[in-house]
Amino acid sequence: MVIFHIDVNNAFLSWEAVYRLTTLNESLDLREIPSVIGGDETKRHGIVLAKSTPAKAYGIRTAETLAEAKKKCPTIKIVPPRHEIYKTFSRELIHYLKSLTPIVEQYSIDEAFTDMTGCPILTGRSPVEAADFVREEIYRRFAYTVNIGVSSNKVLAKMASDFEKPNKVHRLFPDDIEKKMWPLPVGDLFLVGRASEKKLYNLGIRTIGELARSDKNIIRSHMGKHGEIIHDYANGIDRSPVLREQPESKGYGNSTTLPHDVTDTGEAKKVLLKLCESVGSRLRADGFSAHVIAVTIKDNQFRHSSHQCTMPAATNITSELYHYACTLFDETWDGSPIRLLGVSSSKLSKESSRQLNIFDNTIYLRQESTPSTDLAKESSRQPRFLGNDLYLRQGKMEEAVDQIRKKYGHNAIFRASNLEK
Repeated sequence: MVIFHIDVNNAFLSWEAVYRLTTLNESLDLREIPSVIGGDETKRHGIVLAKSTPAKAYGIRTAETLAEAKKKCPTIKIVPPRHEIYKTFSRELIHYLKSLTPIVEQYSIDEAFTDMTGCPILTGRSPVEAADFVREEIYRRFAYTVNIGVSSNKVLAKMASDFEKPNKVHRLFPDDIEKKMWPLPVGDLFLVGRASEKKLYNLGIRTIGELARSDKNIIRSHMGKHGEIIHDYANGIDRSPVLREQPESKGYGNSTTLPHDVTDTGEAKKVLLKLCESVGSRLRADGFSAHVIAVTIKDNQFRHSSHQCTMPAATNITSELYHYACTLFDETWDGSPIRLLGVSSSKLSKESSRQLNIFDNTIYLRQESTPSTDLAKESSRQPRFLGNDLYLRQGKMEEAVDQIRKKYGHNAIFRASNLEK
């Protein structure tokens, strides 16, 4: 297999610069001066979203406050973001990548994986030569640069694209791992955040190679499922396929940027509950149920991680969506401060009932009286999906709640767990 990971260099700033040069006919290129893309300094979004290479020379870092950036460079040019414009640039890039291969998975607004196996662009070219052609073609068409990582799976391709920047192509196939990846600090490994890095340091693990050569059972005993995943990644093991991008009508999702960094599991799961309510309500409104649910986490260093699973039966019931969202969260979160949470659903169906099996004996929702504020404990219960009759009854109840909120406002009826202490 040949997998590319395409990552736009300083995406927001690059796209802003190109937009100003080509659409607004400005002469100043933001990429050539100390500049940053940043939000309102008086609000949560008053941080550095992207920086130019000259700004980087002053020590300015992504996610630090604009006030801190000004201290390092008093003459720094701060430009507010134009998110709709950046979405347009992103769509154009994905459209071009789909002209090369039908198997394109957009990982974020400025990143994508492509499965290039057997594609015509590889005819007469090595994978690295093909990636170099794509890199040059993106610059010719769109006037901004990208890094491209080339490998046989997604995690190695992503690791490769993070090597030296900007405007580079790097390969990282399994036979390159020991030389190119194992000497790197363990914190550079994909999905290893600050909390995971600290746990690994406490185990005496400093490099990716040391993690790869460690006992997997020991790592799992200290870090659970997440430890097993990163141990595989350290050894270059990733069996996840590049997923074709689903049309917008094929899934429903919602995400939110949190007003402050969240480090408490209970607080994070309250946010997940609200997101599941929103996703469930939209599914019910359009008459859909979802087979697949996914959770996305973005930490305060703007690192993304996501995880998805197929549920035992298609559902649009909030409690069922919430249970699996919490399970995915527990398997994915490494303890790093959370900036954004998202929940999405896919593989939809119009099923209005479900088949009963021998394990469907009771409603998953807690019937007994229990403290509703202990969300972390509640979400850890073993899931038991509703049989057909209870599923239909629960669905009608939630549809009634949807109608009340539609008529009288979202706060007309809400869960007790959303009450402030």
